[in-house]
Amino acid sequence: MEDIDKVIAQWGREKPHLDTLPMAIFGRIMRLQKHVEAQIAACHKQYGLTMGEFDVLATLRRSGEPFNLTPSALLSSMMLTSGAMTNRLDKLESKGLIERVHSKEDRRSVSVGLTDAGFNTIDKAIEDHVRIQHQLVEQLSATEKPELNQLLKTWLAGFEGESSILS
Repeated sequence: MEDIDKVIAQWGREKPHLDTLPMAIFGRIMRLQKHVEAQIAACHKQYGLTMGEFDVLATLRRSGEPFNLTPSALLSSMMLTSGAMTNRLDKLESKGLIERVHSKEDRRSVSVGLTDAGFNTIDKAIEDHVRIQHQLVEQLSATEKPELNQLLKTWLAGFEGESSILS
């Protein structure tokens, strides 16, 4: 019997009227998150990146040519505070992975772009990142993966609105 089943069995003895199925679900989700986060963080660490720094580089890379965005566009796609974003950008700039470029038309306007080193780093890191993700779900069958994805998408839509179901 795994730890979560033991906890549920104990509550079943002590409080048999409680429906503890949600407790089991959340316990498993939280335990899974710890395993997933540890594996992904180890992958990013090989490239000298934190998970947040990887996220910034990946957002710039997937934005397409010319691989730059305004800080506000980065903020909206990553749901961070401006202070947290500034901190990440400062660290990535000091590592030579991004650069801030002032607009020639309006000196107050700044965009954030990948340097060649940043582009090369994220291009290699994303390959390992996705490989690790595949390893993390390899216990699930080919039919279970899309089923789980759809269940999670539906559940998440209940918190974030109908628009997430359609995307």
